[in-house]
Amino acid sequence: MKILILGGTIFLGKHIVNSALSNGHEVTLFNRGIHNPDLLPGIEKLRGDRNGNFESLNGREFDAVIDTCGYIPRIVRLSAEYLKDKAKHYTFISSISVYNNLTESGMNENSETGKLDDETVEEVNGETYGPLKYLCEKTAEEIFGDRSLIIRPGLIVGEDDPSDRFTYWIHRINQGGEVLAPGPEDGPVQFIDVKDLSDFTVKMIEQKETGTYNATGPDYRLTISEFLNECITVSGSKAELVWVNEKFLEEEKVMAYTELPLWVPSEIKGVNECDISNALSKGLKFRKLSETLKDTLEFSVKRKDYTLKAGLKAEKEKELLDKWKKST
Repeated sequence: MKILILGGTIFLGKHIVNSALSNGHEVTLFNRGIHNPDLLPGIEKLRGDRNGNFESLNGREFDAVIDTCGYIPRIVRLSAEYLKDKAKHYTFISSISVYNNLTESGMNENSETGKLDDETVEEVNGETYGPLKYLCEKTAEEIFGDRSLIIRPGLIVGEDDPSDRFTYWIHRINQGGEVLAPGPEDGPVQFIDVKDLSDFTVKMIEQKETGTYNATGPDYRLTISEFLNECITVSGSKAELVWVNEKFLEEEKVMAYTELPLWVPSEIKGVNECDISNALSKGLKFRKLSETLKDTLEFSVKRKDYTLKAGLKAEKEKELLDKWKKST
């Protein structure tokens, strides 16, 4: 197939390219050439701007389009309208952040989505990100109809992750010492390796699938305790987990998912309990957790003089641990 990828040079886009190439597809990238312009030599790269400059795509036709970087409905509309007669299939990569009620366990593709009072808003922030993604989905579906595929990933992790929200744990545990671990120990966590998400996306396009699918993992209930102990095993570290309860973390105003990635208060644990049965029925598969952790650690340690963008700072972690020990 001839596949056009909007974006394609950062994290998920890069790995989708690799998955598509490994399956024998012909890949073309369309982007501004700002990020990693020399990445993926040998791949056709068309320069333009999805905010209205599509000249480099004139006269071209594709079997499928993958939109990895749509955040604003107006801009998604420009892309989709331009490509509707040039492509047979349109995949929009969305997010489970579209859901409104994160207290709900087992959120599925029919769960209530977030809404905006003003749907013309174009500022992307913590409050607007999810509802804007949902409006982008609806725009793609409106234009491509039964030729559209919506994939809603959870936290995307692994090699090249620019957010460090998953990387923090394997990086921190690899350093050893006492590690603040957020309770409860049996709390669920969900995420998806970028390579698994990429393989699934390409597989769905090959099968000409349509509709909407949650895509996170793993395909079993994974607890935060099991996850952190696997970090210890993979890294070979002598780190000691010090479990701290939720009440203490909330009293100390520790920021969920940013200062302590993967952890959220129990009242919004639905973010880590999404229903992925539809995607599993279509062939979503997962590599071993140890493989994802190994890839992530190798990627992390190669970065020199780098400051993680997520996770507790060393000073704050020590301060919290000292305070916790005095309180127990």
